Amino acid sequence: MIRRVAGPAVAAVTLALPAVLDDSALAVYILLGLAAMVTVGVSLLMGYAGQVSLGQGAFYAVGAYTAALLSLHGVPPLAGLVAAPVVAAASALVIGVPLLRLRGHHLAFATLAMQLILLSLAGQLEVTGGDIGLQAIPQFSVGSFEAGGASAYAYLTWIGLALVMLVTRNVITSRPGRALRALATSETAAASSGIPVGRYKLVVFALSAAFAGLAGGIYCFYTGYVAPGSFPVLISIQYIVMAVVGGLGTIWGAVVGATAITLLVQGLNSLAALPGMPSYAPGVLSYAVYALVLILVVLFLPRGLLPALSGRFDRDRGHR
Repeated sequence: MIRRVAGPAVAAVTLALPAVLDDSALAVYILLGLAAMVTVGVSLLMGYAGQVSLGQGAFYAVGAYTAALLSLHGVPPLAGLVAAPVVAAASALVIGVPLLRLRGHHLAFATLAMQLILLSLAGQLEVTGGDIGLQAIPQFSVGSFEAGGASAYAYLTWIGLALVMLVTRNVITSRPGRALRALATSETAAASSGIPVGRYKLVVFALSAAFAGLAGGIYCFYTGYVAPGSFPVLISIQYIVMAVVGGLGTIWGAVVGATAITLLVQGLNSLAALPGMPSYAPGVLSYAVYALVLILVVLFLPRGLLPALSGRFDRDRGHR
């Protein structure tokens, strides 16, 4: 009963928050929501398909550049936003055919290399603005409505995250979702049962890329600017940490992990901005804390925060 009420209650509270938050808090809200959208895809990819991708930031960038380029060339922003996940998913399908033949750390390094190559190309090509990037991206608009403030982008982010969670839930509870659970348990057993393992892996890879592309599309309209520096390698590592911390293979776990890590990063940024701190402090602190958090979670909460809390709640209720 409590679990059935918790989801709608969280949705209602988060939907009401943009009306009361100031601009700085809204910026955190938006970045948190965008990170959660990508992390849901990472959790699905790692928790069900058993694939580790260190290149989700690349699909985030693909979505952002797609929406930005289309909008700057006169395409309505709504069409640009719709195209962002489509192009990201199509890119994943093309790249995934050779990459998904790899496994484990080989796949992780290959996806990392993919992001580095993409960022290098974006920094060299004139169409993407080179290292300077694309500027003066139009505000997101639908018909006569234009998202002129941070609160509008907060609501847009909420809608995007709700859509991502709904699609993921439908996938997990469907017949292909049951096949994915079998795939997560044993790839060999799934293949022997007639499940097309390679096809399912590719579809999940493309779906997770689409989620990242949608988040990237919203990001480009919110900031009005995209450049290779907007998508560092650290951002892909951040998504992995969020998924592991929250709990792999869980929808709400991805949101919990994104919330915990985003708030932690904001705290680190505030600490690094104190007088006397060196300029490289934010990056060093981020890498150090990500490593520490990941080690602690793997050692003491191997299933993630949400499954651990859920299990503790079930045990306490059973003792009553």
